[in-house]
Amino acid sequence: MGYLLFPFRLLAVVIWVLAGLFTVIAVFPFVSLSLRQCLIKHWSRVLMACCGVKMRRRGEPKLEGPVLWVANHVSWVDIFVLDSVRAVCFIAKSDIRKWPLLGWLVAGAGTLFIERGRRHAVRAVGHQMAARFASGEAVGLFPEGTTSPGLEVAQFHSSLFDPALRAGADIQPVALVFLHQGRRSSRHAFVGEQTLVHNLWLLLTSTSTCVETVFLPVISAGECVQLGRAAVAARAHQQIREVVEAEAVIPPQRAS
Repeated sequence: MGYLLFPFRLLAVVIWVLAGLFTVIAVFPFVSLSLRQCLIKHWSRVLMACCGVKMRRRGEPKLEGPVLWVANHVSWVDIFVLDSVRAVCFIAKSDIRKWPLLGWLVAGAGTLFIERGRRHAVRAVGHQMAARFASGEAVGLFPEGTTSPGLEVAQFHSSLFDPALRAGADIQPVALVFLHQGRRSSRHAFVGEQTLVHNLWLLLTSTSTCVETVFLPVISAGECVQLGRAAVAARAHQQIREVVEAEAVIPPQRAS
């Protein structure tokens, strides 16, 4: 059944991504920030529907004012799942900018790209984050620094927590839990040497794909300052890990 759905889903995704690119180029320069954010949110919801991804939400997301959403990282899908809740300016590796269509789209939507390995990369992104917080926006951070199979959470890098603390923004941990046919699965993880094309094939030929987004308690700006960035990162990591690893069972090796 999944293979029969593939051409229709792929066509829908390509058309919708092209529509998004047109919107970024022809509409975004002439509309307000709030309208751009509304368009991003609803566009992301439709994209996930085109991909056959169902979304479930638990907890209370912070939907107003500056906030740093800190999440575990499993796939490129993560960005659009979170954008479906609130338009978020994500911090991403500069490699993503080179992806066909999707890379151009996330760049046009305001993603903050970091050049890993460059001496002043963190400082430069920190200045951009501060500007976004000052305008009341949400910034998204994947502090593992890379994707994982989604059944455990690697250690967090705390350096990019600093701009949130300096700007007086709240920090909210978010756990992303991927399920396939009702069970925990690493099928859709974008890891290792896998290409974007292969990952898309696995996603668009799947049925009953679901991503649960679990919004954990907000760590207030005042508490963040008291704790310091290392302790805040450690708390966020522990809270996300407890959700992600709860009853996670490593599935059998998937077929390529």
